[in-house]
Amino acid sequence: MDRKWWQEAVVYEIYCKSFCDSDGDGIGDLRGVMSKLHVLRDLGVNCIWFTPIYTSPQVDNGYDVADYRNIDPAYGTLDDFKELLDMAHGMGIRVIMDMVLNHSSDECEWFKESRKSKDNHYRNYYIWQPPKEDGSEPNNWGSYFREGNGSAWEFDETTGEYYLHQYSIKMPDLNWEYEPLRREIYDMLNFWIDLGVDGFRLDIFTRLKKPEGFPDTKKEPDPLLDRNGFIVDTTMCTNVEGIHEILHELYTEVFGPRECMTVGEGAGVSHKNALDYVSASREELDMVYHFELSSRRTYSISADHFRKIQSEWAGVIKNNGWAVQYLSNHDSARQVSCYGCDSDEFRADSAKLLAAFIHTTPGTPFIYQGEEIGMVNVKYDSIEDYNCCYTVGDYNAMIASGVSPKEAIDTLAPRSRDNARTPYQWDATENAGFSIGKPWIKVNPKYKEINLEADRASDDSIFAFYKELIKMRRENPAIIDGDLTFYLDGHEEIIMYSRACASQTLLVVANYSGKTVKFDIPKEIMDCAWTRKLTNKKDTDPSLDSLRDLLPWEVEIYELVK
Repeated sequence: MDRKWWQEAVVYEIYCKSFCDSDGDGIGDLRGVMSKLHVLRDLGVNCIWFTPIYTSPQVDNGYDVADYRNIDPAYGTLDDFKELLDMAHGMGIRVIMDMVLNHSSDECEWFKESRKSKDNHYRNYYIWQPPKEDGSEPNNWGSYFREGNGSAWEFDETTGEYYLHQYSIKMPDLNWEYEPLRREIYDMLNFWIDLGVDGFRLDIFTRLKKPEGFPDTKKEPDPLLDRNGFIVDTTMCTNVEGIHEILHELYTEVFGPRECMTVGEGAGVSHKNALDYVSASREELDMVYHFELSSRRTYSISADHFRKIQSEWAGVIKNNGWAVQYLSNHDSARQVSCYGCDSDEFRADSAKLLAAFIHTTPGTPFIYQGEEIGMVNVKYDSIEDYNCCYTVGDYNAMIASGVSPKEAIDTLAPRSRDNARTPYQWDATENAGFSIGKPWIKVNPKYKEINLEADRASDDSIFAFYKELIKMRRENPAIIDGDLTFYLDGHEEIIMYSRACASQTLLVVANYSGKTVKFDIPKEIMDCAWTRKLTNKKDTDPSLDSLRDLLPWEVEIYELVK
């Protein structure tokens, strides 16, 4: 079958600020990335995704864009980026960029002009509303970052009106109802495509459309976090009627004609409505991140949940849609700490098992930097060491409600986004080889044991296992094209599934637990001949016949012998 390049890709997410620092200022940069591209080529990835590297005051680590057409000086220059593009393309690696289209920085020239007067040319680039008769905010929406009094509206003295900011006060929402703004954005996207960018990841794309009239939310307040009558409601601006017209216009004006790959961060997207966004006939997006499997609200996946969600999304793909396979990224905690086991005994095995899940289920696998060496969560003792806006905002709200500092830290640390944002651990030298200067955020103290150099020198290398999985995906058509079938439904520890296409059948058998588990292999599997292709356990019998039990966090991949 004809495939798009992004269906065959393995994407590696780079959080530039924490990847590699070339100049000693403690902040990762583009020249640091260039110095490590050979490592990614050796791993086998053929696409990298940059989280925002545009000019930004860094209120939310680049997701507050001040200049959409330039590179932040902390990361380098536009010429550096052009050089990186050429270098990556020369290695057969495509490059996609994060594009933040829901909001900008308040330091963006558009917003600086917008707030000058009500008749300014840029006024309608943003969402302004007059106060209520008593001078209060237009509605009871709460800000996700819970700054100030908790409202998603900020009063501006110059014009006497409020502007909407779903996130930080310094991140005003853009007004997609206004055609001149849309035209400005289309021109800006074409600017990056003209430079050679291969695609975009669209940040919180489901929230571009706002509900008409800005009604109050009816959601009950969270007594621990919501304050002053302002309520954080994740549905308040999500999947609002009219969002598909916005996305279709983006496609027809930019993405479709330029053959540009798009992947959306799909808050509010499930298997039930995914085809409305990613079906090829819709002409909107190519694929979507969803939060039905991995969610920072719970960080818990049972075997039944895994089977259910993967089966539902396999149905989306079978109906001419597509999806991302991932368990962690820059917005989450580390997958080994959340879904595996980060103890010394089982860290490597569970990291490999999770990798096998991501690389052998339907969709495009996205690797977040550090997963390929099994990086784990970090816990800081003081809120002063945390950078994540959610963590700091929730901490302050909890303290205001009477929670002790220790209890607040204990609650928030396991799910803080800072777990994923600590510097990449290259080696055991000072600052994990990330920088010769003081890093912008503290290095995980486990870097002396967990780092790329030590992993690659190990007989039990996680990096090598990832490399084999990526190679398998390229060489085995069943991984991309095959139907997904689960066995042993209801089993609490054993996850078994096949991927079968016309030319090949693969079988994945995994013990998703920290104990040895005995089980019976289904007769329809035992009646066939299988050969083992990959395992995360050394010195085990390679025959499927021997699998009457599985060791803790063991995963085996077999191929049907025809």
